[in-house]
Amino acid sequence: MNSMLSLIGRYEPLFVADINVYEKSLKDIISSSRFLVIGGAGSIGSALVQEIFKRNPKLLHVVDINENNMVELVRDIRSSLGYIDGEFSTFIIDCGSDIFDSFINNGPGYDFVFNLSALKHVRSEKDPYTLMRMIDINILNIDKTISQVKAKGAQKYFCVSTDKAANPVNMMGASKRIMEMFLMRHSLELPVSTARFANVAFSDGSLLYGFNRRIEKEQPISAPNDVRRYFVTPQESGELCLMSCLLGENRDIFFPKLDYSINLITFSEIAIRFLEGLGYEPIQCATEEEARKRVIELKKQRKYPVYFFKSDTTGEKDYEEFYTESETIDFDRFKSIGVIKNEALYDDQKMNIFIKNIHFWRNKCTWSRFELINLFNQMIPEFKHQESGKFLDGKM
Repeated sequence: MNSMLSLIGRYEPLFVADINVYEKSLKDIISSSRFLVIGGAGSIGSALVQEIFKRNPKLLHVVDINENNMVELVRDIRSSLGYIDGEFSTFIIDCGSDIFDSFINNGPGYDFVFNLSALKHVRSEKDPYTLMRMIDINILNIDKTISQVKAKGAQKYFCVSTDKAANPVNMMGASKRIMEMFLMRHSLELPVSTARFANVAFSDGSLLYGFNRRIEKEQPISAPNDVRRYFVTPQESGELCLMSCLLGENRDIFFPKLDYSINLITFSEIAIRFLEGLGYEPIQCATEEEARKRVIELKKQRKYPVYFFKSDTTGEKDYEEFYTESETIDFDRFKSIGVIKNEALYDDQKMNIFIKNIHFWRNKCTWSRFELINLFNQMIPEFKHQESGKFLDGKM
């Protein structure tokens, strides 16, 4: 934890004080409740599962489509936390499938449901097919599963949002903003909450996760030097989800209180700290080709090639933000968490047209990327999609 914190420019865990204040309440709720975690084998999901598990829930079911990650989650829990008095079971199921429908309909019912499944990468907007799957995962599956668990008596539903939902410039952020609209509609029948996240440091598939893979494979490290991001650790991500669901009021959106002037950091800065922590001197190269060629030569000298570049890909924002000027924020309740307070405001007609269009294109089996972008523009008039024609698949 401490080494990861130093890489992202912090020296203390973010939520310790708030967790300590509410620990008894969290334990009391968890020990008497039944939990379902969808997408529970990913980086955020597995951190959340451990936060629930260590407080001895009455029942904890975890659903994910990644079999290997689920195996590792179970091994990790058994090796670190052991066992609980209640039931702990995992299921390799796609929450968008008819198998999941049967699982919910025939299951025991849950008091609290967390949905951590998401397409989280900006690179997911490069083609119409991945974009449609993003709509499935980030919007439609949320809409479906809320209705399902409500019918089985759930007390609260949580799903993860993103800092990119505030003033979105890419389709991933916009999809989460639309998801928040659907949450507001469901909030009239079932209490809901969410959290807008910073980047989770070294989470599966992230650029920082890739740093470790590049070192293992003796490949150069590459990163943009002009994109600044906020970061939280995996454990902090699990704590934020837990507190939003169990302590948040209906329609609350939690976010970490991170300082714009202190906590925003570039990927290139983290790359340099990462290499120095491993005992390497970073050597900046002028091109990708130079960086690829010099790995073996430089590594023998305890040096390592890096290629830093200006970001020019579609949907990249120079910096991140958690809320907009029009949103009402409670900064006082928690020491390290801000809370966006919401009314149940949504445009029912727009949302129905959105669903109707998606079903029309799916039934027709054809749609274009720009049709989907235009549909998002209709849902979010302030959406400022940044289109450069370049995508991350074209970068090292």
